[in-house]
Amino acid sequence: MAAGSAQVSPGGGTSSIAQASVPGPGLTTPGGPAATASSPSGRSECLRQRLRAVRQHSEALIAELEVEDLVLQGMADASPPKWHLGHTAWFFETFLLQPLGESLGLAYAAAEPLWGYLFNSYYDAVGERHPRPQRGLLSRPPIREVLAWRERVGAGLEDLLDRLEQLGPAEAAAALALLELGLQHEQQHQELLLMDLLDGFSRNPLEPAYSTAAAGPEALFEARWREQVASRRASAATGRDGLEGWIEHPGGLVSIGHPGVMAAGETADAVLAPFHFDNEGPRHRVWLEPFAIADTLVTNAAYAAFIAAGGYRRPELWMSEGWAVVQQRGWQVPRYWRGDDAFTLAGRLPREAEAPVRHLSWFEADAYARWAGARLPSEAEWETAAGAGLLRQTHGLLWQWTGSPYRPYPGFEAATGAVGEYNGKFMSSQLVLRGSGFLTPAGHAGLERITYRNFFPPASRWMASGLRLARDRG
Repeated sequence: MAAGSAQVSPGGGTSSIAQASVPGPGLTTPGGPAATASSPSGRSECLRQRLRAVRQHSEALIAELEVEDLVLQGMADASPPKWHLGHTAWFFETFLLQPLGESLGLAYAAAEPLWGYLFNSYYDAVGERHPRPQRGLLSRPPIREVLAWRERVGAGLEDLLDRLEQLGPAEAAAALALLELGLQHEQQHQELLLMDLLDGFSRNPLEPAYSTAAAGPEALFEARWREQVASRRASAATGRDGLEGWIEHPGGLVSIGHPGVMAAGETADAVLAPFHFDNEGPRHRVWLEPFAIADTLVTNAAYAAFIAAGGYRRPELWMSEGWAVVQQRGWQVPRYWRGDDAFTLAGRLPREAEAPVRHLSWFEADAYARWAGARLPSEAEWETAAGAGLLRQTHGLLWQWTGSPYRPYPGFEAATGAVGEYNGKFMSSQLVLRGSGFLTPAGHAGLERITYRNFFPPASRWMASGLRLARDRG
Protein backbone atom coordinates (compact mmCIF):
# COMPACT_ATOMS: atom_id res chain seq x y z
CA MET A 1 0.00 0.00 0.00
CA ALA A 2 1.45 0.97 -0.60
CA ALA A 3 0.74 0.63 -0.52
CA GLY A 4 0.84 -1.05 -2.72
CA SER A 5 2.47 -0.29 -1.22
CA ALA A 6 1.17 0.24 0.01
CA GLN A 7 0.46 3.62 -0.53
CA VAL A 8 -2.19 4.95 -2.81
CA SER A 9 -1.45 7.58 -5.34
CA PRO A 10 -4.30 9.63 -6.82
CA GLY A 11 -4.62 7.32 -9.82
CA GLY A 12 -5.40 4.17 -7.87
CA GLY A 13 -2.04 2.47 -8.09
CA THR A 14 0.33 2.57 -5.17
CA SER A 15 3.17 4.77 -4.40
CA SER A 16 6.50 3.96 -5.85
CA ILE A 17 8.61 2.78 -8.73
CA ALA A 18 11.52 0.40 -8.81
CA GLN A 19 15.06 1.53 -8.95
CA ALA A 20 16.48 0.36 -12.25
CA SER A 21 18.58 -2.44 -10.81
CA VAL A 22 18.09 -6.16 -11.21
CA PRO A 23 17.47 -8.32 -8.14
CA GLY A 24 20.63 -10.19 -7.27
CA PRO A 25 21.71 -13.09 -5.07
CA GLY A 26 19.56 -13.85 -2.06
CA LEU A 27 16.27 -12.63 -3.52
CA THR A 28 13.54 -14.13 -1.37
CA THR A 29 10.58 -15.51 -3.24
CA PRO A 30 7.10 -15.30 -1.67
CA GLY A 31 6.28 -18.64 -0.14
CA GLY A 32 9.61 -20.14 -1.14
CA PRO A 33 13.28 -20.28 -0.26
CA ALA A 34 15.87 -17.66 -1.05
CA ALA A 35 17.08 -17.88 -4.61
CA THR A 36 20.84 -17.90 -5.06
CA ALA A 37 20.88 -16.79 -8.65
CA SER A 38 23.65 -14.51 -9.83
CA SER A 39 23.31 -15.24 -13.55
CA PRO A 40 20.55 -13.81 -15.78
CA SER A 41 19.19 -17.33 -16.30
CA GLY A 42 19.08 -17.88 -12.55
CA ARG A 43 17.29 -14.60 -11.96
CA SER A 44 14.93 -15.42 -14.78
CA GLU A 45 13.93 -18.73 -13.20
CA CYS A 46 13.50 -17.08 -9.81
CA LEU A 47 11.18 -14.50 -11.34
CA ARG A 48 9.25 -17.20 -13.20
CA GLN A 49 8.42 -18.87 -9.90
CA ARG A 50 7.45 -15.59 -8.29
CA LEU A 51 5.41 -14.58 -11.34
CA ARG A 52 3.21 -17.64 -10.99
CA ALA A 53 2.86 -17.33 -7.22
CA VAL A 54 2.04 -13.63 -7.18
CA ARG A 55 -0.46 -13.69 -10.02
CA GLN A 56 -2.19 -16.80 -8.69
CA HIS A 57 -2.54 -15.08 -5.32
CA SER A 58 -4.32 -12.12 -6.94
CA GLU A 59 -6.93 -14.42 -8.41
CA ALA A 60 -7.24 -16.41 -5.17
CA LEU A 61 -8.28 -13.18 -3.44
CA ILE A 62 -11.52 -13.06 -5.45
CA ALA A 63 -12.29 -16.78 -5.32
CA GLU A 64 -15.00 -16.46 -2.65
CA LEU A 65 -16.53 -13.22 -3.93
CA GLU A 66 -19.85 -13.04 -5.71
CA VAL A 67 -19.81 -11.69 -9.24
CA GLU A 68 -21.68 -8.58 -8.01
CA ASP A 69 -18.81 -7.85 -5.59
CA LEU A 70 -16.33 -7.56 -8.44
CA VAL A 71 -17.61 -4.15 -9.55
CA LEU A 72 -18.13 -2.77 -6.04
CA GLN A 73 -16.69 0.74 -5.62
CA GLY A 74 -17.61 2.34 -2.32
CA MET A 75 -15.98 5.71 -2.95
CA ALA A 76 -13.95 7.59 -5.53
CA ASP A 77 -10.64 6.76 -3.83
CA ALA A 78 -11.31 3.02 -4.09
CA SER A 79 -11.46 0.67 -7.07
CA PRO A 80 -13.45 -2.53 -7.75
CA PRO A 81 -11.72 -5.93 -7.49
CA LYS A 82 -12.16 -6.54 -11.21
CA TRP A 83 -10.45 -3.26 -12.01
CA HIS A 84 -7.42 -4.19 -9.87
CA LEU A 85 -7.07 -7.48 -11.74
CA GLY A 86 -7.36 -5.75 -15.10
CA HIS A 87 -5.01 -2.92 -14.19
CA THR A 88 -2.19 -5.23 -13.14
CA ALA A 89 -2.55 -7.14 -16.42
CA TRP A 90 -2.49 -3.83 -18.30
CA PHE A 91 0.72 -2.82 -16.52
CA PHE A 92 2.61 -5.90 -17.72
CA GLU A 93 1.19 -5.61 -21.23
CA THR A 94 1.95 -1.91 -21.55
CA PHE A 95 5.45 -1.79 -20.10
CA LEU A 96 6.83 -5.20 -21.04
CA LEU A 97 4.92 -7.29 -23.57
CA GLN A 98 4.09 -4.62 -26.11
CA PRO A 99 7.52 -2.91 -26.14
CA LEU A 100 9.42 -6.23 -26.41
CA GLY A 101 6.89 -8.38 -28.24
CA GLU A 102 8.02 -7.72 -31.80
CA SER A 103 11.77 -7.80 -31.16
CA LEU A 104 11.50 -11.10 -29.26
CA GLY A 105 8.90 -12.63 -31.55
CA LEU A 106 6.42 -13.16 -28.75
CA ALA A 107 3.17 -14.90 -29.71
CA TYR A 108 1.15 -12.49 -27.60
CA ALA A 109 -2.18 -11.04 -28.67
CA ALA A 110 -2.72 -7.69 -26.96
CA ALA A 111 -6.09 -6.63 -25.60
CA GLU A 112 -8.15 -4.28 -27.71
CA PRO A 113 -6.98 -0.65 -27.39
CA LEU A 114 -10.04 0.51 -25.42
CA TRP A 115 -9.04 -1.79 -22.57
CA GLY A 116 -6.00 0.41 -22.12
CA TYR A 117 -8.34 3.35 -21.63
CA LEU A 118 -10.33 1.39 -19.02
CA PHE A 119 -7.40 0.07 -17.01
CA ASN A 120 -4.81 2.85 -17.15
CA SER A 121 -4.58 4.45 -13.70
CA TYR A 122 -2.61 7.70 -13.89
CA TYR A 123 0.01 7.34 -16.64
CA ASP A 124 -0.57 10.49 -18.64
CA ALA A 125 2.27 9.71 -21.04
CA VAL A 126 0.50 6.48 -22.05
CA GLY A 127 -2.82 8.10 -22.89
CA GLU A 128 -6.25 9.09 -21.65
CA ARG A 129 -8.12 6.99 -19.09
CA HIS A 130 -11.56 6.26 -17.74
CA PRO A 131 -12.52 8.54 -14.81
CA ARG A 132 -11.50 6.94 -11.54
CA PRO A 133 -14.77 7.65 -9.68
CA GLN A 134 -16.63 5.74 -12.42
CA ARG A 135 -14.70 2.45 -12.31
CA GLY A 136 -17.62 0.84 -10.51
CA LEU A 137 -19.76 1.39 -13.63
CA LEU A 138 -17.63 -0.99 -15.70
CA SER A 139 -19.83 -4.09 -15.81
CA ARG A 140 -18.01 -4.94 -19.04
CA PRO A 141 -15.65 -6.51 -19.87
CA PRO A 142 -16.98 -9.45 -17.83
CA ILE A 143 -14.69 -11.11 -15.32
CA ARG A 144 -14.23 -14.20 -17.53
CA GLU A 145 -12.65 -12.01 -20.22
CA VAL A 146 -10.43 -10.21 -17.71
CA LEU A 147 -9.23 -13.55 -16.32
CA ALA A 148 -8.61 -14.86 -19.84
CA TRP A 149 -6.55 -11.72 -20.55
CA ARG A 150 -4.57 -12.31 -17.38
CA GLU A 151 -3.88 -15.86 -18.53
CA ARG A 152 -2.57 -14.59 -21.88
CA VAL A 153 -0.42 -12.02 -20.11
CA GLY A 154 1.03 -14.69 -17.81
CA ALA A 155 1.85 -16.95 -20.76
CA GLY A 156 3.37 -14.01 -22.61
CA LEU A 157 5.59 -13.15 -19.66
CA GLU A 158 6.84 -16.72 -19.38
CA ASP A 159 7.52 -16.72 -23.13
CA LEU A 160 9.46 -13.48 -22.63
CA LEU A 161 11.59 -15.12 -19.93
CA ASP A 162 12.34 -18.00 -22.29
CA ARG A 163 13.60 -15.57 -24.94
CA LEU A 164 15.68 -13.18 -22.84
CA GLU A 165 18.89 -14.66 -24.21
CA GLN A 166 18.02 -12.98 -27.50
CA LEU A 167 18.66 -9.64 -25.83
CA GLY A 168 21.95 -8.09 -24.89
CA PRO A 169 22.96 -8.10 -21.21
CA ALA A 170 21.77 -4.55 -20.57
CA GLU A 171 18.43 -5.08 -22.32
CA ALA A 172 17.85 -8.38 -20.52
CA ALA A 173 18.67 -6.78 -17.18
CA ALA A 174 16.22 -3.94 -17.88
CA ALA A 175 13.48 -6.43 -18.80
CA LEU A 176 14.04 -8.39 -15.60
CA ALA A 177 13.93 -5.19 -13.56
CA LEU A 178 10.61 -4.22 -15.16
CA LEU A 179 9.20 -7.68 -14.49
CA GLU A 180 10.21 -7.40 -10.84
CA LEU A 181 8.59 -3.97 -10.68
CA GLY A 182 5.41 -5.44 -12.16
CA LEU A 183 5.33 -8.13 -9.48
CA GLN A 184 5.86 -5.61 -6.70
CA HIS A 185 3.15 -3.45 -8.28
CA GLU A 186 0.73 -6.39 -8.35
CA GLN A 187 1.40 -7.12 -4.68
CA GLN A 188 0.58 -3.52 -3.86
CA HIS A 189 -2.74 -3.94 -5.66
CA GLN A 190 -3.47 -7.10 -3.71
CA GLU A 191 -3.47 -4.98 -0.56
CA LEU A 192 -5.45 -2.24 -2.26
CA LEU A 193 -8.05 -4.75 -3.41
CA LEU A 194 -8.72 -5.86 0.17
CA MET A 195 -8.80 -2.39 1.72
CA ASP A 196 -11.09 -1.17 -1.07
CA LEU A 197 -13.35 -4.17 -0.54
CA LEU A 198 -13.52 -3.47 3.20
CA ASP A 199 -14.64 0.06 2.45
CA GLY A 200 -17.30 -1.16 0.04
CA PHE A 201 -18.63 -3.86 2.34
CA SER A 202 -18.73 -1.39 5.25
CA ARG A 203 -21.37 0.62 3.37
CA ASN A 204 -23.75 -2.33 3.12
CA PRO A 205 -26.34 -2.58 5.96
CA LEU A 206 -26.06 -6.38 5.73
CA GLU A 207 -22.44 -6.06 6.95
CA PRO A 208 -21.11 -8.84 4.68
CA ALA A 209 -17.92 -10.69 5.59
CA TYR A 210 -15.10 -11.28 3.14
CA SER A 211 -13.56 -14.13 5.09
CA THR A 212 -14.11 -15.66 8.52
CA ALA A 213 -11.62 -18.46 7.86
CA ALA A 214 -8.88 -19.35 10.31
CA ALA A 215 -6.38 -18.37 7.62
CA GLY A 216 -8.23 -15.17 6.67
CA PRO A 217 -6.78 -11.68 7.07
CA GLU A 218 -8.66 -10.83 10.27
CA ALA A 219 -7.67 -14.09 11.95
CA LEU A 220 -4.08 -13.33 10.96
CA PHE A 221 -4.30 -9.83 12.45
CA GLU A 222 -5.68 -11.14 15.73
CA ALA A 223 -3.13 -13.93 16.00
CA ARG A 224 -0.26 -11.54 15.41
CA TRP A 225 -1.25 -8.87 17.89
CA ARG A 226 -2.13 -11.41 20.57
CA GLU A 227 1.19 -13.18 20.12
CA GLN A 228 3.11 -9.92 20.42
CA VAL A 229 1.15 -8.78 23.48
CA ALA A 230 1.86 -12.12 25.15
CA SER A 231 5.54 -11.90 24.24
CA ARG A 232 5.83 -8.41 25.67
CA ARG A 233 4.15 -9.45 28.91
CA ALA A 234 6.44 -12.45 29.24
CA SER A 235 9.52 -10.33 28.67
CA ALA A 236 8.37 -7.73 31.18
CA ALA A 237 7.60 -10.39 33.78
CA THR A 238 11.05 -11.95 33.53
CA GLY A 239 12.93 -8.67 33.05
CA ARG A 240 14.61 -10.15 29.97
CA ASP A 241 14.55 -7.08 27.77
CA GLY A 242 14.13 -4.16 30.13
CA LEU A 243 11.52 -2.53 27.92
CA GLU A 244 9.17 -0.16 29.72
CA GLY A 245 7.22 1.24 26.81
CA TRP A 246 9.73 3.78 25.53
CA ILE A 247 13.04 3.32 23.75
CA GLU A 248 15.52 6.15 24.13
CA HIS A 249 17.95 7.08 21.39
CA PRO A 250 20.85 9.51 21.74
CA GLY A 251 20.35 10.98 18.28
CA GLY A 252 23.27 12.05 16.16
CA LEU A 253 24.19 11.63 12.51
CA VAL A 254 22.45 8.62 10.99
CA SER A 255 22.02 7.22 7.48
CA ILE A 256 18.62 6.28 6.11
CA GLY A 257 17.29 5.07 2.79
CA HIS A 258 18.21 2.18 0.54
CA PRO A 259 21.85 2.10 -0.60
CA GLY A 260 20.97 0.79 -4.04
CA VAL A 261 23.53 -1.44 -5.70
CA MET A 262 26.48 -1.43 -3.31
CA ALA A 263 30.06 -1.78 -4.40
CA ALA A 264 32.16 -4.67 -3.12
CA GLY A 265 32.95 -4.21 0.53
CA GLU A 266 30.15 -1.73 1.21
CA THR A 267 27.55 -2.57 3.83
CA ALA A 268 24.29 -1.01 4.92
CA ASP A 269 23.30 -0.64 8.57
CA ALA A 270 20.64 -3.32 8.12
CA VAL A 271 20.17 -6.34 5.89
CA LEU A 272 18.12 -4.96 3.04
CA ALA A 273 16.31 -6.63 0.17
CA PRO A 274 17.94 -6.06 -3.21
CA PHE A 275 14.72 -4.70 -4.70
CA HIS A 276 13.60 -1.25 -3.67
CA PHE A 277 11.37 1.47 -5.06
CA ASP A 278 13.17 4.58 -6.20
CA ASN A 279 11.57 6.73 -3.49
CA GLU A 280 13.52 4.69 -0.91
CA GLY A 281 16.82 6.19 -2.02
CA PRO A 282 19.37 7.55 -2.32
CA ARG A 283 20.80 6.65 1.06
CA HIS A 284 21.73 9.86 2.84
CA ARG A 285 22.63 11.28 6.22
CA VAL A 286 20.19 12.90 8.63
CA TRP A 287 20.86 14.58 11.95
CA LEU A 288 18.60 13.44 14.79
CA GLU A 289 18.18 15.19 18.09
CA PRO A 290 17.87 12.85 21.12
CA PHE A 291 14.43 11.22 21.09
CA ALA A 292 12.34 8.46 22.60
CA ILE A 293 9.99 6.24 20.65
CA ALA A 294 7.25 3.88 21.85
CA ASP A 295 8.14 0.22 21.47
CA THR A 296 4.55 -0.75 20.56
CA LEU A 297 1.55 0.69 18.74
CA VAL A 298 -1.26 2.67 20.35
CA THR A 299 -4.15 0.39 21.36
CA ASN A 300 -7.92 0.63 21.05
CA ALA A 301 -8.16 1.18 24.83
CA ALA A 302 -5.71 4.08 24.73
CA TYR A 303 -7.51 5.66 21.79
CA ALA A 304 -10.88 5.20 23.52
CA ALA A 305 -9.51 7.28 26.40
CA PHE A 306 -8.72 10.06 23.91
CA ILE A 307 -12.32 9.94 22.66
CA ALA A 308 -13.72 9.93 26.22
CA ALA A 309 -11.60 13.00 26.99
CA GLY A 310 -13.37 14.87 24.17
CA GLY A 311 -10.64 14.35 21.61
CA TYR A 312 -12.96 14.84 18.64
CA ARG A 313 -14.51 17.95 20.23
CA ARG A 314 -11.35 19.87 21.10
CA PRO A 315 -10.07 22.00 18.21
CA GLU A 316 -6.83 22.82 20.05
CA LEU A 317 -5.69 19.23 19.49
CA TRP A 318 -6.08 19.34 15.72
CA MET A 319 -4.37 20.88 12.75
CA SER A 320 -6.62 23.49 11.19
CA GLU A 321 -7.24 21.42 8.07
CA GLY A 322 -7.85 18.35 10.18
CA TRP A 323 -10.37 20.10 12.38
CA ALA A 324 -12.22 21.26 9.28
CA VAL A 325 -12.34 17.66 8.03
CA VAL A 326 -13.65 16.47 11.42
CA GLN A 327 -16.46 19.03 11.23
CA GLN A 328 -17.30 18.43 7.57
CA ARG A 329 -17.35 14.63 7.80
CA GLY A 330 -18.73 14.30 11.29
CA TRP A 331 -15.87 12.17 12.57
CA GLN A 332 -16.32 10.95 16.14
CA VAL A 333 -14.46 7.62 16.12
CA PRO A 334 -12.03 5.71 13.87
CA ARG A 335 -13.27 4.69 10.44
CA TYR A 336 -14.79 1.30 11.23
CA TRP A 337 -15.75 1.54 14.92
CA ARG A 338 -19.39 0.68 15.57
CA GLY A 339 -20.35 1.01 19.22
CA ASP A 340 -18.33 -1.56 21.12
CA ASP A 341 -17.62 -3.43 17.89
CA ALA A 342 -15.63 -2.82 14.74
CA PHE A 343 -16.43 -3.65 11.13
CA THR A 344 -13.75 -5.85 9.58
CA LEU A 345 -13.18 -8.14 6.62
CA ALA A 346 -14.70 -10.85 8.83
CA GLY A 347 -17.81 -8.74 9.37
CA ARG A 348 -18.70 -7.06 12.67
CA LEU A 349 -16.49 -8.22 15.52
CA PRO A 350 -16.09 -7.19 19.18
CA ARG A 351 -13.45 -4.48 19.51
CA GLU A 352 -10.52 -5.78 21.53
CA ALA A 353 -9.04 -3.25 23.98
CA GLU A 354 -5.45 -4.48 23.60
CA ALA A 355 -5.48 -4.62 19.79
CA PRO A 356 -3.72 -1.79 17.96
CA VAL A 357 -6.15 0.94 16.93
CA ARG A 358 -6.49 0.94 13.16
CA HIS A 359 -7.94 2.83 10.21
CA LEU A 360 -6.85 6.24 11.44
CA SER A 361 -6.12 9.28 9.32
CA TRP A 362 -2.93 11.24 9.85
CA PHE A 363 -5.04 14.02 11.34
CA GLU A 364 -6.41 11.61 13.97
CA ALA A 365 -2.99 10.15 14.72
CA ASP A 366 -1.48 13.61 15.09
CA ALA A 367 -4.31 14.83 17.36
CA TYR A 368 -4.02 11.75 19.58
CA ALA A 369 -0.27 12.23 19.89
CA ARG A 370 -0.73 15.86 20.92
CA TRP A 371 -3.35 14.87 23.51
CA ALA A 372 -0.95 12.22 24.86
CA GLY A 373 1.82 14.79 25.32
CA ALA A 374 3.86 13.26 22.53
CA ARG A 375 4.21 13.47 18.77
CA LEU A 376 4.51 11.22 15.73
CA PRO A 377 8.03 9.98 14.96
CA SER A 378 9.84 11.26 11.91
CA GLU A 379 10.50 8.62 9.30
CA ALA A 380 14.22 8.91 10.04
CA GLU A 381 13.58 8.19 13.72
CA TRP A 382 11.34 5.25 12.84
CA GLU A 383 13.82 3.74 10.37
CA THR A 384 16.76 4.20 12.73
CA ALA A 385 15.01 2.55 15.67
CA ALA A 386 13.34 -0.20 13.63
CA GLY A 387 16.52 -0.95 11.70
CA ALA A 388 18.36 -1.46 14.98
CA GLY A 389 15.75 -3.97 16.12
CA LEU A 390 14.57 -1.77 18.98
CA LEU A 391 10.85 -1.77 18.21
CA ARG A 392 8.03 -4.27 18.36
CA GLN A 393 5.06 -4.39 15.99
CA THR A 394 6.91 -2.81 13.07
CA HIS A 395 5.62 -5.16 10.36
CA GLY A 396 2.61 -7.30 9.62
CA LEU A 397 0.04 -5.44 11.73
CA LEU A 398 -0.47 -1.83 10.64
CA TRP A 399 1.25 0.78 8.57
CA GLN A 400 2.38 3.51 10.95
CA TRP A 401 1.96 7.21 10.39
CA THR A 402 5.03 9.39 10.77
CA GLY A 403 5.30 13.14 11.10
CA SER A 404 7.26 13.38 7.86
CA PRO A 405 5.88 14.86 4.66
CA TYR A 406 6.36 12.71 1.60
CA ARG A 407 9.15 14.46 -0.25
CA PRO A 408 12.09 13.26 -2.38
CA TYR A 409 15.31 12.36 -0.66
CA PRO A 410 18.38 14.45 -1.54
CA GLY A 411 19.61 13.36 -4.95
CA PHE A 412 16.38 11.61 -5.94
CA GLU A 413 15.72 11.34 -9.67
CA ALA A 414 12.55 9.86 -11.10
CA ALA A 415 12.92 7.19 -13.76
CA THR A 416 12.67 8.33 -17.35
CA GLY A 417 9.65 7.64 -19.52
CA ALA A 418 6.03 6.88 -18.64
CA VAL A 419 6.95 4.44 -15.88
CA GLY A 420 8.57 7.37 -14.04
CA GLU A 421 5.07 8.66 -13.31
CA TYR A 422 4.59 5.80 -10.84
CA ASN A 423 6.04 7.75 -7.96
CA GLY A 424 7.84 11.06 -8.32
CA LYS A 425 4.92 13.24 -9.34
CA PHE A 426 3.03 12.45 -6.11
CA MET A 427 5.61 13.90 -3.73
CA SER A 428 3.37 16.65 -2.36
CA SER A 429 0.47 17.00 0.08
CA GLN A 430 0.96 13.52 1.53
CA LEU A 431 2.47 12.03 4.69
CA VAL A 432 4.74 9.01 5.06
CA LEU A 433 3.78 5.73 6.72
CA ARG A 434 6.33 3.06 7.63
CA GLY A 435 6.33 -0.68 8.30
CA SER A 436 3.63 -2.85 6.74
CA GLY A 437 0.12 -4.06 7.51
CA PHE A 438 -1.78 -7.30 7.96
CA LEU A 439 -3.14 -6.91 4.42
CA THR A 440 0.35 -6.55 2.95
CA PRO A 441 1.22 -9.71 0.97
CA ALA A 442 3.93 -11.99 2.33
CA GLY A 443 7.33 -11.20 0.86
CA HIS A 444 6.46 -7.65 -0.12
CA ALA A 445 7.32 -5.42 2.84
CA GLY A 446 8.90 -7.04 5.88
CA LEU A 447 11.93 -6.48 8.07
CA GLU A 448 14.15 -6.73 5.00
CA ARG A 449 12.28 -3.73 3.54
CA ILE A 450 12.96 -1.36 6.44
CA THR A 451 13.35 1.54 4.00
CA TYR A 452 9.89 1.10 2.41
CA ARG A 453 8.02 4.43 2.22
CA ASN A 454 4.24 4.29 2.05
CA PHE A 455 2.23 7.49 1.71
CA PHE A 456 -1.32 8.79 1.80
CA PRO A 457 -3.08 12.15 2.02
CA PRO A 458 -3.60 13.15 5.68
CA ALA A 459 -7.39 12.68 5.64
CA SER A 460 -7.26 9.10 4.29
CA ARG A 461 -8.23 6.37 6.73
CA TRP A 462 -9.56 3.36 4.85
CA MET A 463 -6.15 1.68 4.76
CA ALA A 464 -4.75 -0.47 7.58
CA SER A 465 -3.05 2.42 9.37
CA GLY A 466 -2.14 2.91 13.02
CA LEU A 467 0.40 4.88 15.04
CA ARG A 468 3.20 4.75 17.53
CA LEU A 469 4.31 7.71 19.60
CA ALA A 470 7.59 9.58 19.89
CA ARG A 471 8.80 12.44 22.05
CA ASP A 472 11.79 14.70 22.42
CA ARG A 473 14.33 14.05 25.12
CA GLY A 474 15.19 17.14 27.13
